Amino acid sequence: MAGIGFVLRRLTYQDNLLGLLAGFGYSSLVATGPWIFTILVLSGSGAVMALFTNPDEQLVFQSIVIYNFSFSLVLTGPLNLVITRYVADMIYRKDIREVPGTLMGGGILLNLINFPLALYYYLAWVEAPLTLRIFGVINYTIISNIWLATVFVTALKAYELVIRIFVLGMGLGFVANILLSLQFGIHGMLFGFNIGLSVILFALYGRIFAEYPHDVRNLFGFIAYFRTYWDLALSGFLINAAAWMDKWIMWLSPDKVVIAKGFISCPMYDSAMFTAYLTIVPSMATFLMNMETEFYERYLNFYRNVSRHVTLDVLRKAHRRMVECLHTSGRNYMIFQGSISITAILLAPKLFELLSLDFQTIGIFRLGVLGAFFHILVQFLIIVLSYFDLRRMILLVSAFFLLTNGWFNWHYMQFGFAYYGYGYFLASLVSFVLAYLITFRKVEDLIYQTFVVSNASVNRE
Repeated sequence: MAGIGFVLRRLTYQDNLLGLLAGFGYSSLVATGPWIFTILVLSGSGAVMALFTNPDEQLVFQSIVIYNFSFSLVLTGPLNLVITRYVADMIYRKDIREVPGTLMGGGILLNLINFPLALYYYLAWVEAPLTLRIFGVINYTIISNIWLATVFVTALKAYELVIRIFVLGMGLGFVANILLSLQFGIHGMLFGFNIGLSVILFALYGRIFAEYPHDVRNLFGFIAYFRTYWDLALSGFLINAAAWMDKWIMWLSPDKVVIAKGFISCPMYDSAMFTAYLTIVPSMATFLMNMETEFYERYLNFYRNVSRHVTLDVLRKAHRRMVECLHTSGRNYMIFQGSISITAILLAPKLFELLSLDFQTIGIFRLGVLGAFFHILVQFLIIVLSYFDLRRMILLVSAFFLLTNGWFNWHYMQFGFAYYGYGYFLASLVSFVLAYLITFRKVEDLIYQTFVVSNASVNRE
């Protein structure tokens, strides 16, 4: 992430408004890639489908896409985080010869696990034409492999090219949606979407192999990391599941819609929440450009001082500057994102009128805006914890968020439509409080953690 921040910040050094807008735009897309592209694809495809397909077909298509994005992200999370650590260690050792083999081995393992699950689900549980179910399996498989490819792409620092690949792929998919839906309806729509995703996947793979022109070897060397970093793998599952838990719970609510056998949804809740997520894009971009660079500089300075065996007074000053950076970044986020959230809540009627959304869901949207405000804070704090390799703390926060998001949403769902959204908001709030207390306690005690808790010679039995 720090490498991303430094590259994007260089864009803003152009002494003009265009440079600033370019850096901000790229950081927005890099920081919110899965969310922003999911929402844009769903909204854009939905608008097109309204012209050529009926509402039932629209719901089936959107359900397939949402289900595939949701479960692929959750089920690939453990593998992706472990491989991220494995690749990061290779880069640290300045020996990247095994990167192509790791990509191939990760892809093989991912597809051996995920493809049978998707195939079983679509063939055994979904009632739809066979062609549509096959396209659904292909869609799930492509999306899963894109998540894996993004792990390796982040090491390339060719972010402008990567964003262009995504824009090109989504653009081709959008055009294919229009052309194929005219002739084949929903089947053409999903096939066209798969064309766009395939372009993205193969372009990313091509870029990765071009940057790492080494022989494919040691395909499954990363497997041993699962034993050491099992908590990291579990966190990858829990944190992604936590982000989707409220939607899964609401799909069981009295207002659920059974779209087809195998697909249930709560369109009113989903549309309001996805719209609410858009309000956090600006703050994620500024976080990526500012906190990830400035904090990383102070982080490096602190540990360089540790390795240089400087005096305690010098080390405390470096530590204090790092803590001050965290506080400043947090305060700036609260002010910036707080202003955006309050504006979105106050202008919700105008926004809903502009976007042609159901006015009944304004309450859900407003609670979703507040929930997203604290949710992204939890994500930021997890990133901070990951800098100090506090994997058990990340696991604790992830598990707590998952449990509270599930329990609160199930509890408030019993009170009816007027209480939809309270569960997500409260779960995000209390998870933020826990993450804040853990993070700043660990950071404040960092010198003790470094020289005593993490010191093998001190803790030797």
